[in-house]
Amino acid sequence: MDGDEKTRKMEEIKNRYREKFVSEERVFSQIHRGSRIFIGTGCGEPQYLIRALTRYLESHPTAFYDAEVFQVWTLGIAPYIDETFKRNFRHNSFFISKNTREAVNRGGADYTPIFLSKVPDLFLRGLVPIDVALIQTTPPDDHGYMSLGVSVDIVKAATEKAPLVIAQVNASMPRVHGDGFIHIEDVDFIISHDEPILEYLSEADSETAQEIGKYVSRLIRDGETIQVGYGSIPNAILSNLNDKKHLGVHSELLTAGIVDLMKKRVIDNSRKTINRGKTVAAFCMGRKETYEYIHDNPAIEFRTIDYTNNPLVIAQHQNMTAINSGLEIDLTGQATAESIGSLFYSGIGGQADFMRGAVLSRNGKAILAMESTAENGTVSRIVPFLKEGAGVTLHRGDVYYVVTEYGIAYLQGKNIRERAMELISIAHPNFRPWLIEEAKKLCLVFKDQAFIPGKSGEYPGHLETPRTTKTGLEILIRPVKISDEPLLKEFFYSLSDNSLYRRFISVRKDMPHERLQDFVIIDYTKQMVILAVVQEGEKEKIVGVGQYGIIEAIHTAEVGFAVRDDYQNRGIGTELLAYLTYLAKRQGLLGFFAEVLAENRPMLHLFEKMGFDIEKRREEGVYELRMTFK
Repeated sequence: MDGDEKTRKMEEIKNRYREKFVSEERVFSQIHRGSRIFIGTGCGEPQYLIRALTRYLESHPTAFYDAEVFQVWTLGIAPYIDETFKRNFRHNSFFISKNTREAVNRGGADYTPIFLSKVPDLFLRGLVPIDVALIQTTPPDDHGYMSLGVSVDIVKAATEKAPLVIAQVNASMPRVHGDGFIHIEDVDFIISHDEPILEYLSEADSETAQEIGKYVSRLIRDGETIQVGYGSIPNAILSNLNDKKHLGVHSELLTAGIVDLMKKRVIDNSRKTINRGKTVAAFCMGRKETYEYIHDNPAIEFRTIDYTNNPLVIAQHQNMTAINSGLEIDLTGQATAESIGSLFYSGIGGQADFMRGAVLSRNGKAILAMESTAENGTVSRIVPFLKEGAGVTLHRGDVYYVVTEYGIAYLQGKNIRERAMELISIAHPNFRPWLIEEAKKLCLVFKDQAFIPGKSGEYPGHLETPRTTKTGLEILIRPVKISDEPLLKEFFYSLSDNSLYRRFISVRKDMPHERLQDFVIIDYTKQMVILAVVQEGEKEKIVGVGQYGIIEAIHTAEVGFAVRDDYQNRGIGTELLAYLTYLAKRQGLLGFFAEVLAENRPMLHLFEKMGFDIEKRREEGVYELRMTFK
């Protein structure tokens, strides 16, 4: 429809509904003292209406007092928190944004903590009455319906309960399929004003965010349904999903990153359990191009937030993956995304809804992705316990994975000691010694828990490498982590007595914590322990362990390895030894030394076939092998 046609059609509507198109003076005179005013969300905020209301108050300063302004996300202008209008307005937010945070924390505005999924219920049951709704819509279509466009969320419920609905009709607003339609008959006043829809520009991408995005992408499988939040980390996560297939989206928020993946057909929603073929969200914060893409696009549906965020609806999606960010997590696994100590920062929002829904989903998982530090690296986001006054957004059972730029911690089913060690292993290296000491004081970890500070004790994640053995077994070979003690305990106790004897040339069969620490607490510059790991669902299983310790005097290393009995003869030993050889050569070592029982023919054969120059010396049933690299 060209501009002349739009103008003609709008004139027809004005002629038909003259009582709705009155002066701004007449419109805002309907607001009275003590009125409860709802304002549309985020990028859907009716900016012109707010400016017009402000102008009305400037010319009629005593028009009304103590009006309460409700909003779930304030992205644009917010004059109602200005000291100039403190006698006229009192802001009450269901989710604190950047431009209202200071007002809330100085007591100049209010915050109502609530799951976003339950906000419509507050309106519909009258627990939070709404007198006036200020919304933004598309122009009416041929049937008189106007679309709420980029903001359906709690807006639809507000329009259904407010006795007075004032709409800014904006031709720039996209028409979006789903729940977000309101008939012109149900709107009391219309102010027609075209202007660009607000755009959300997140923080610039960073190397740290990209590292987190790479780790999170490992956890997302083809065909899963995902939910992501907003900001630089979610954007980095989405940018690392280009090689995935048949992803689905069920989210409260639709972003530019989701649209980019839809355009690439990475997201096609073809394997969703419900709403198949549809990207489902409640509101959109994006760019102009994002709005153009969602306009009248049948592949996208915006539903009310009591549907999108209902944990029981979320749980109906098999393979549901919820990905959210946090401000702080403690060593027991409880996290906050809403406050920094007693400082109110954002809100409960939809995070708890989605994380709990994903936990209830069949094969679902909840991922908390966050930078390891804040305030330019001076503060650790992983702490012994949450600060006093912090709101616990996610309980200890709500989080399966925690991801930082230093790796992935899996918490599900882990005890407090194991959780603490997992989280310490992905904390910023500068804070790991402090976390270890604090955890000891709090009895969260073993009192004698060892730790190697500095670069020599940092986990070398860049050495992780996927391999396929000669028998087709897919394994991940990676260095050992300080949190691997439970997995190694399980591995060693899975070995037969014969395998244990062959590996350690000892009849000792126990593997207590004190002994296990020798395998997990290592100086990577002087020794190396690598694991061959297979993935069983969400759990890792160690199927092989290889190690060497450097003998500095002769610039060689003593080497050894073991493979689970039920995984022997599948090529794991060959891969472990080949990778240990590669790592040793990188360190400039000249060769290996090993002691092998004479009866252990498979081990001897493996060393022999690696192509080393080998010197053998046999003594009391044991071969001493000196192997020089070629």
